[in-house]
Amino acid sequence: MPGPPPWPSCASVPSWACSPLRASTRDVRSAPRGDTASVTGVQTLVVAATVAEAAHVPSSMPLIITGLGKTAAAASTARALAEHGDLTDLTVVNIGTAGALREGLIGLHEPGVVLNHDLSADLVRALGYDPEERLEVGPSELVLATGDVFVTDPAVRDQLAQRAHLVDMEGYAVAWASRSFGVPVRLVKHVSDAADETAMDWSSVVEASAVALGAWLQENC
Repeated sequence: MPGPPPWPSCASVPSWACSPLRASTRDVRSAPRGDTASVTGVQTLVVAATVAEAAHVPSSMPLIITGLGKTAAAASTARALAEHGDLTDLTVVNIGTAGALREGLIGLHEPGVVLNHDLSADLVRALGYDPEERLEVGPSELVLATGDVFVTDPAVRDQLAQRAHLVDMEGYAVAWASRSFGVPVRLVKHVSDAADETAMDWSSVVEASAVALGAWLQENC
């Protein structure tokens, strides 16, 4: 099934890259409130899983580094929003790398739908609860699958490809936390691998993704 034209896999990030205590991390709590204003007139809070992915975020933009996975991403985003103060006109922008689940997907993408792919959604629904495993975050038809699974197996990738175009480990969590505060969110992902064994080369290709993500922020926020 062909996907939409191209536009990032935290699923392939080594643990050393995600510490929120690294010297280059800028904690949003210490950023002046006025510095969130952008050329679009909308305030921007940048959220990334790792320092490596955020290496080229403009220094004027408030940035939080969450660490890897859905729990860390949701908790860090929620804490930042709770401590931010006035959320009027604020938009959360989650940047990062992603694995391509289908052939031909390269470069930058802004998904319009994000899926919590490793939740037993059908079973939860059968118990009478809404798992809310699918969130709409924009007009694009491109689907990002988020899960705590580190996708390096082509068989797992191909199964996920039936439901999504890209895979990461934080997008859904950031979107869910932002929505709980009534704050709009944009997910901007740069393809770093094919969600197979090449994902293990993440550390050698993340710089290129970081450059592209930083340039996108400079031009669009």
